[in-house]
Amino acid sequence: MKTLTIRNLPPEVAKALEKEKRRRGRSLNQTVIELLGQGLGVGKRRSNGLASLAGSWDEEELARFEEAVAAFETIDHELWR
Repeated sequence: MKTLTIRNLPPEVAKALEKEKRRRGRSLNQTVIELLGQGLGVGKRRSNGLASLAGSWDEEELARFEEAVAAFETIDHELWR
C-alpha cells in the first residue's frame, strides 16, 4: 500500500471532504480513496453519464423530441427588433 500526504489543501476542499465523509458515513481516508477511484475511473469505465442515452431512441421517439424542441430553432424577428 502506498501512503499519500496532501499539502496545502484549500479550506473549501477540506470542508467539502468533511461534508462528504459525513454523508457517506465513512472515515476521511476511505472517503478520499473512494473519490479518487471514482474520479480516475478505477475499476470501471469512465463515463459522463450520457452513454446510456446515446443511440437509445427509436425513430418515433426522435421525431417526438425534434417536434417538441422545434420552437427553440426558430428566431422571433419581432422580439429581436
